[in-house]
Amino acid sequence: DLKVTRNGARADVVLARPDVRNAFDGRLIAALRDNFSSLNSDPTVRVIVLSGEGKVFCAGADVNWMRASIELSTEENRNEALGMARMLSSISSARCPVIVRAHGAALGGGAGLVCASDITVASDDCVFAFSEVKLGILPSVISPHAVARIGAAQARRYFLTGERFGAEDALRIGMVHEVCQIDQLDSRIDQLVEEILGGAPEAVQEAKILIREVSGLPSPDSLAEYTADRIAARRASQEGQSGLSAFLER
Repeated sequence: DLKVTRNGARADVVLARPDVRNAFDGRLIAALRDNFSSLNSDPTVRVIVLSGEGKVFCAGADVNWMRASIELSTEENRNEALGMARMLSSISSARCPVIVRAHGAALGGGAGLVCASDITVASDDCVFAFSEVKLGILPSVISPHAVARIGAAQARRYFLTGERFGAEDALRIGMVHEVCQIDQLDSRIDQLVEEILGGAPEAVQEAKILIREVSGLPSPDSLAEYTADRIAARRASQEGQSGLSAFLER
């Protein structure tokens, strides 16, 4: 489900479920959380690059995992949502910078990974969406990261429409930092890694803390319970159940 490699102070974390477009299930969420926690505790890691195998970065939730969620109770849904929230928090609050390499698509939870990172470089063919309302549910656990990244004004459009948008629009609203052709993606990320490694390690880490403190951003952990409650209630609702069932039937 996940491949982790090291090259000096750089760690690469690769979503490795290309047959399902690197979609989330419980195992992948747990693997991401555990590996980011492990990398975060290793002082020799100074930058992490998160990417995906195959044609897309991450297409959101796995269909079979979504199908299983229909049978879960509100409390069981809440526990699954808490796992997702804590995984995203482990990325957002990582000690060192996290760069996302986005290509093909970053939908739903995949868009959440983009927003939880520090820097995102996207290929010009990448498609994004906060598509949850199309299924009768909410972008709840990704919302602290997404609203912090794109602001409430843009969230009021893209959360409410669930529409897909391209890399240039993602750049315009601040969701990604740079767009390039897919054959330039790796070299551009390598350059950013070198820029980070050219800084003083402790200063880079302290700069991450400084940004959160001066911007008044809440800790994602402090919102985990609230966002998990919201999505659990929505999934268990009649509309949420109907929306998910209709999607799965298609």
